[in-house]
Amino acid sequence: QVQLVESGGGSVQAGGPLRLSCVASGYTYTYCMGWFRQAPGKEREGVAAIRTGDGFTNYADSVKGRFTISRDNDKNTLYLQMNSLKPEDSAMYYCAEKTMGRVCDPQEAGFGYWGQGTQVTVYS
Repeated sequence: QVQLVESGGGSVQAGGPLRLSCVASGYTYTYCMGWFRQAPGKEREGVAAIRTGDGFTNYADSVKGRFTISRDNDKNTLYLQMNSLKPEDSAMYYCAEKTMGRVCDPQEAGFGYWGQGTQVTVYS
């Protein structure tokens, strides 16, 4: 069974960096992995995704130029480097996995396995 465990969340001052990690286990192949976030009272938002075969990445407009998604295949670990954080980036962040598909986009459906989330709080 696929298991995703996020870590790295915390409280950070606006403008600062934070790196999230997601360790994946229990599968032999994945097509795409992504990061999502959800703030209280808001809908879940797709933040970034990476296609595992060729490293193609896709970002939400709200984080382009500030966030970088990457993956260490040897460690089965997904990362999200977040720079220039803003208070509006505060949310619970989740990693998710899409086993098969044609589109690796955090705005698209198809992510079937999810982690438990890690909280990010950005204060001004």
